[in-house]
Amino acid sequence: MNEKDLSLTQKFAPYQLNEKTAVDIMLTDVKNAMIEKGYNPVNQIVGYILSGDPTYITSHNNARNIISKIERNELLEEIVKSYLKTL
Repeated sequence: MNEKDLSLTQKFAPYQLNEKTAVDIMLTDVKNAMIEKGYNPVNQIVGYILSGDPTYITSHNNARNIISKIERNELLEEIVKSYLKTL
């Protein structure tokens, strides 16, 4: 049995998308659909990320299907990377 040394920090290595711009394009489509339906995209996407419930995302313009193609951890990673670039 191989036991981990719990005193060491574990490194998180997320799955990488082949095209970084794919997430940007997908999020833009989702954002635009949310705005068209009168929703606040920030609030709705945060609700989706925290809960995993796709009903936070409108089905208008296939937005729910689009966002479900992105793993939530990938989505969060891209958002954090984008934010950190602004600092």
